[in-house]
Amino acid sequence: MGSTIAALISVFGLIALGHILYRTGFAADGFWPTAERLTYYLALPALLVARLSEAPLHTLDLLPIITVLIGAVLLIYLAQWALLRPSTPDGGPAFTSVLQGSMRPNTYVGLATAIALFGDKGLTLAAISLAVLVPLVNILAVIALMRYGEKGERGGNGFIGSIVRNPLVMACVVGILLNVLTPGLPGAALMFLDGLGQAALPLGLMAVGAGLYWGEIGRSPGALALASVLKLLVLPMVTAVGGWLMGLDETTLAVLVLFSAVPASASCYILARQLGGDAVLMATILTVQTALAVITLPLVLGLTLWLF
Repeated sequence: MGSTIAALISVFGLIALGHILYRTGFAADGFWPTAERLTYYLALPALLVARLSEAPLHTLDLLPIITVLIGAVLLIYLAQWALLRPSTPDGGPAFTSVLQGSMRPNTYVGLATAIALFGDKGLTLAAISLAVLVPLVNILAVIALMRYGEKGERGGNGFIGSIVRNPLVMACVVGILLNVLTPGLPGAALMFLDGLGQAALPLGLMAVGAGLYWGEIGRSPGALALASVLKLLVLPMVTAVGGWLMGLDETTLAVLVLFSAVPASASCYILARQLGGDAVLMATILTVQTALAVITLPLVLGLTLWLF
């Protein structure tokens, strides 16, 4: 599990670097909002289109994989809506951050760890997981933010438009269509998208660090604990049980659990900033989860392979 720990340390290092650059004034004040927009609207979509357009989706039995991934996320999401929905407007932004922090995977950690641990099959399964989870969790996050975020549009047209215009959702649709309907992107186009996509998650993680305030870790201990337990322990174990019931093979089950057990994505923070979630709480959740995942991720993967 050394590669898993190394991947998580690198992510945490990028968050720390962004915080240092922000605190020392290395970048101009206007740099970080621009970096957020560049990541959210260009770099992340480019990464998704490039990866999904090339993924060998035809080589696997997709229905059980899709069923397990969607079922586990929906169970965690709906349980929170039923049990934790805020009764006052003041609690809304924090609720959306806990929701995002409990279900959205860090694609950088997931892809890097899957390749390191399981090779080519790991890459294929990671691409499938990415194709299923990114549209799902973005749509679910936008639903919550439209209802409870400070910038949420309450009207039906605004709600539908926000989902349709979400650049990550659109990128997944484009990538899958290119995969299914074409023989693949031309080499130059793929290299261009890959080059742009390489900046996505490192830049996003540094933007998380720039918005991080260490003194806020003690502000909402309950929210931090809940988001971390749900994301790092409960969601992967629900995924493991679902995969076992669906009869998935060991490697497939392990990669699906891996994608469920990684800390939440840096794009959570960017989406919170864009749509009025509690961005400071979101940044703190990301940092705490990344630190904890150094311990929980090897533990969850080892327990999954032992039990199932």
